[in-house]
Amino acid sequence: MTQIKSLFVTRLYHAALSEHGAPIDPAEMEASCYSIAEDDEAGQEWCEANGYAGYTSYASLTDLPWRFPIFADLVKSLDAHVAAFAKDAEFDLDGRKLVLEDLWINILPEGGIHTSHIHPHSVVSGTTYVAMPEGASALKLEDPRSQMMMAAPARLKDAREEMRQFIYVAPAVGDVLLWESWLRHEVPMNLSEDDRISVSFNYRWE
Repeated sequence: MTQIKSLFVTRLYHAALSEHGAPIDPAEMEASCYSIAEDDEAGQEWCEANGYAGYTSYASLTDLPWRFPIFADLVKSLDAHVAAFAKDAEFDLDGRKLVLEDLWINILPEGGIHTSHIHPHSVVSGTTYVAMPEGASALKLEDPRSQMMMAAPARLKDAREEMRQFIYVAPAVGDVLLWESWLRHEVPMNLSEDDRISVSFNYRWE
C-alpha cells in the first residue's frame, strides 16, 4: 500500500497575545512606539545611514522592557507564548530556558520593506503586531529547502499550503507569530498610506 508522509515539519505559531499574560492596550503600545521613535536620535541616525525606510530601534535601544512598563508586560506575555511554542516543538531544553535576547520596534511607512533575512544565534524569533492598516504587508515566509530544490519545477498555484515555496501570513493587531530563528522571512512593500507597526524579538537558549 502506497504511503506518503510529511517529514521534517516547520512549525509556525500564531496566537492572540492576550492568550497569555495581562491584556496590552494596542493604542497605548502604538503611542509608546511613536514616542520612543521620536526621542531615539541614535536610532533615527542609524536608519538614515543604512537606508532603512521608517524606524527601527534594533541598533539603538536594548533595554525597552526596563525603560517602559508596557514593554515589561509584553515580555511576560511573550515568555509564556515562547514556552508554549517550545513545548509544541518538543525541544529538549535539558533543564535550561529560552530567554529574551533582544526586542525592538519596527515602524514601516508606505513603500517601506524589510528584505529577506534570518536571525542567527537565536532559537526562537517572532513578532507581535501593533498597527496593521488595510494594505499593510503580510509576513512572507520562505521554504527552508529552497536552496536545495535545484531543477525542481514550480508548484501549482493552488498547491496545498505545506507544499508551497512561500507562505504569506496576514496577522491582526494583537497577534503574535513565532518561528524557529533559521526560517527565512521578509516584509514585502507596505502598500498602505499608514504605518505598519510591529515589535520583533529573539529568544536564546541558556
